[in-house]
Amino acid sequence: MRPPTPLPFLLLLLLLLVLLLPSPPAAAAGGADGWEAIGAAAAGGGRRRVASPGEQEAAAAGLLRRLLPSHARSFRFQIVSKGGVCGGSSCFRISNADGSRRNGAEILIQGTTAVELASGLHWYLKYWCGAHISWDKTGGAQLASVPLPGSLPQVKGTGVKIERPVPWNYYQNVVTSSYSFVWWDWKRWEKEIDWMALQGINLPLAFTGQEAIWQKSFNVTDRDLDDFFGGPAFLAWARMGNLHGWGGPLSQNWLDQQLTLQKKILSRMIELGMVPVLPSFSGNVPFLCFRNTVDGDPRWCCTYLLDPSDALFIDVGQAFIRQQMKEYGDITNIYNCDTFNENTPPTNEPAYISSLGSAIYEAMSRGNKDAVWLMQGWLFYSDAAFWKEPQMKALLHSVPTGKMIVLDLFADVKPIWQMSSQFYGVPYIWCMLHNFGGNIEMYGILDSIASGPIDARTSHNSTMVGVGMCMEGIEHNPVVYELMSEMAFRSQKVEVEDWLKIYSYRRYGQSNVEVEKAWGILYHTIYNCTDGIADHNKDYIVQFPDISPNSFSSDVSKRKAISEVKKHRRFVLSEVSASLPHPHLWYSTKEAIKALELFLNAGNDLSKSLTYRYDLVDLTRQSLSKLANEVYLDAMNAYRKKDSNGLNFYTKKFLELIVDIDTLLASDDNFLLGPWLEDAKSLARTENERKQYEWNARTQVTMWYDNTKTEQSKLHDYANKFWSGLLKSYYLPRASKYFSRLTKGLQENQSFQLEEWRKDWIAYSNEWQSGKELYAVKATGDALAISSSLFKKYFS
Repeated sequence: MRPPTPLPFLLLLLLLLVLLLPSPPAAAAGGADGWEAIGAAAAGGGRRRVASPGEQEAAAAGLLRRLLPSHARSFRFQIVSKGGVCGGSSCFRISNADGSRRNGAEILIQGTTAVELASGLHWYLKYWCGAHISWDKTGGAQLASVPLPGSLPQVKGTGVKIERPVPWNYYQNVVTSSYSFVWWDWKRWEKEIDWMALQGINLPLAFTGQEAIWQKSFNVTDRDLDDFFGGPAFLAWARMGNLHGWGGPLSQNWLDQQLTLQKKILSRMIELGMVPVLPSFSGNVPFLCFRNTVDGDPRWCCTYLLDPSDALFIDVGQAFIRQQMKEYGDITNIYNCDTFNENTPPTNEPAYISSLGSAIYEAMSRGNKDAVWLMQGWLFYSDAAFWKEPQMKALLHSVPTGKMIVLDLFADVKPIWQMSSQFYGVPYIWCMLHNFGGNIEMYGILDSIASGPIDARTSHNSTMVGVGMCMEGIEHNPVVYELMSEMAFRSQKVEVEDWLKIYSYRRYGQSNVEVEKAWGILYHTIYNCTDGIADHNKDYIVQFPDISPNSFSSDVSKRKAISEVKKHRRFVLSEVSASLPHPHLWYSTKEAIKALELFLNAGNDLSKSLTYRYDLVDLTRQSLSKLANEVYLDAMNAYRKKDSNGLNFYTKKFLELIVDIDTLLASDDNFLLGPWLEDAKSLARTENERKQYEWNARTQVTMWYDNTKTEQSKLHDYANKFWSGLLKSYYLPRASKYFSRLTKGLQENQSFQLEEWRKDWIAYSNEWQSGKELYAVKATGDALAISSSLFKKYFS
């Protein structure tokens, strides 16, 4: 490890003024009844198993050994009560350790749980040592700036105390388990739980292995369960009753393997002082329809919703909770249930909705008398036409006061708390959704993150009890997730521009004027989306339009389309036609290209940094993908004008962009298809499982759901990925087939045969889904050189 690089004076000043001041006391939120019940859940309600102080201190020390083994003796961890050092709140305190610095610990981290200890460690590494920690797939940790043992920076005065302004920091969406976690083993899970603790997450969703619990709870045959459960990559939606059987059946190997893994996950969470959120019964039983299936195929789409008035509803729900307690012990009081996630209730009668809510909670409380129901608030946004005030109140008030927590899932863009009078008095968690389908796209609303939770917490009659991250997929946009994680410990709004200067220094391990300027541009462009549109990547390379070019207007140019939108402050390609899909564009691509040029200028100084390489590849990819959107529209305009030369030119350029982006992505380990497929196959114990898991992995990122010979899945490309291997083997042939038919039609003066095109590419897709070809798992090529070459080729 190289000697520490001193922090520049201005950064030190910013640290003192912006970051290291103790947090003021938290503002009251949630009401007395809500706080009391939620607090009881955290404390265990008198029953829940909580790790002892010694166990939690040991867990924090274990995390340190895995993260920074060279400094295992440099820190001392101490669990303290809320009523002592923390003054009644959850907090961490960083101070100098007593005794000899040469033989003992240099820094003392105190905290109310091991999560606070880990958060305190992370805070110290960031703001005293200039370090940075992100997911491995977003560049990993930058720890080279941490001084050698015996030379750690001392803390001034008696130390720094940071309090949580709200008690909970929630993590995960119910579908993250399928889009990101599905193929993980314990080694990867252990790393993730460490990351959670470092980010201050104390309320994680824990959904792994629940199918084995259902197997033991339902009094039905294994064959019935085979038709009920989805395949590994589609379990999230089978659990919610959106589909059944798709990608299945699950083998006993899978069920046993996942249950064993879940026990390890929960054990580590408990050791760290987390409160895991376990699943509960929502009413879905083996044998509501998923509206996205082709022709409502009953093989995949239909499960039954048990009527809440049926006594069996309570019996099944109670049995499921108790079976979990039998397997895992009495480890939590908080349970998730989302009965109508992307399913509309059979009636909008408030009495029915209230009875269903009451039955769900009664089933929980019969299994655990201290149960608290945690519910995703996505339904209030996704089906707003149904969930009016009477329906919302009926559901939210169907359980005892303080026994429900709602996740304001999309608060970063469409906060429900503002339009529902603080969820009509029900405690809620301010959440950032941010990502759909695990798509790879640079995107964010940093100002909303830096201020939204503060506005919600300090608003009149606030019932906010936490912050959370509810992305559908992880391992992207590290700047967004680092800032959001910090909001769990911030009582005041963050000055994002100043914060980004420090972030840039920490992420790359040194100061660089060019990259600082680049981040300033990115803050005001890519990370300043204010149009209120949910960012689902629909770039034409990864979500190729499945329409006839004859079906949209020929009199609207690309430039006119964009300029018309800009007048209304909506940077979207939304005026090209009524039927053409609209890639989301909310910023000036010209400015983003300036940021890319600045990143490239910093290459000589930062080229050895893995975090720099990731960001460079990601920004280059994004710039080229947005360019490809324009090229696609140019090709369509050429076709409509019957300009064969123009069509050939733009077709060649579009296909060339796909190849070039694939080459770029191949230069970084974190943008490869191979690991996704190999991780899937690695969990198999038989050849049949190996085939099934690979089909699941391939299908999720392409066709997603069922199709006919001439009708694609309505969810095709929902989980699209910018991965090397996927571009060349899937997206490139699809686009090539389409443009070849366009060219041939123009040459032969024939209209585009849409159904024939669909037959062609759907057959190709289904073949690819069942393929066995191998893809690279290690990067090739020089990322900086490739990015520089592509910049000169396309943007000079």
